[in-house]
Amino acid sequence: MPTTPTPRQIAILIYPGVQSLDLTGPLEVFSGAQRLIEATGRPDRGYEVHILAPGGQPLRCSSGLEITPQGELEESGPKFDTVLVAGGVGRRGVEREEEILDWLKQASGRARRTASVCTGAFLLAAAGLLDGRRATTHWAYAQELQRSYPEVLVDPDPIYVRDGDVWTSAGVTAGMDLALALVEEDLDREVALAIARHLVMFLRRPGNQSQFSATMRAQEPRRDPLREIQRLILEDVGGEHSVEALAARAHMSPRHLARTFRAETGVTPARYVERVRLEAARRRLEETNDLLAVIAQSCGFGTPETMRRVFLRVLDVGPAEYRRRFRGAQARSSAAA
Repeated sequence: MPTTPTPRQIAILIYPGVQSLDLTGPLEVFSGAQRLIEATGRPDRGYEVHILAPGGQPLRCSSGLEITPQGELEESGPKFDTVLVAGGVGRRGVEREEEILDWLKQASGRARRTASVCTGAFLLAAAGLLDGRRATTHWAYAQELQRSYPEVLVDPDPIYVRDGDVWTSAGVTAGMDLALALVEEDLDREVALAIARHLVMFLRRPGNQSQFSATMRAQEPRRDPLREIQRLILEDVGGEHSVEALAARAHMSPRHLARTFRAETGVTPARYVERVRLEAARRRLEETNDLLAVIAQSCGFGTPETMRRVFLRVLDVGPAEYRRRFRGAQARSSAAA
């Protein structure tokens, strides 16, 4: 009679003031994977999640929700497959607690992989687990993470980052993206896709996709003509969007448009156009096999060389290398599954 494979042991560290979705989001993903395995009879190792907190006592999340953890931090507890640290405003109160940092060092050293959601990255950094590694966190706290821990290579843009056996993710719902990526690595794409469908999520917001789009980076202008300008740029990325052309459409002088657009959005018209085009080109590189010349033309760069210069200046990598790295990351994920 076949035996049921031993489930992977997942530890999620929480504390008073934790953000509830940083816990419940990944928890739903791992639980969904376990239910799917049980329902389909797949011979895969599933998941058993342990919610741990210092002292093991009931605690209140930042939203006011009260959670009772399943256990406390033990000096020599079970060996976990994955150790995940949730984020939240309460991390400031525990970031320097030696009990937590010592436990993290020990548990991470014995685990196959370690991960954080949102500002949980601060605890990993305080424990020295991000030294010399590329990592991310919620965009609003990225500069603070870099200032506080200069040995960490902070990248504020990605939804999640994997550097060796350490994973970090951006804020809130990005923890679910991270958990889906972990499940896809452990099992396969179809399982992760089934869970994503059940949770009404995209399976993959790529790990190198920005936390927020070019339209979200720029503030929404108050004036209707400027909002119309943004709409026109988004709907026709490859169109003629010089300041003079945009000013004519807005019935303004080029100087007045440049001044008011920057005042109301925080960026110049030219920089906004560049961001939109860069974002469109990244999607094309990620999702299609189109030639670089075709992408450069359709996204408004004109020539591959112009597009390459923008990529190098903004992303520190050329379009061809960007595509290679993205496809390589996908291939490694599939091979691991």
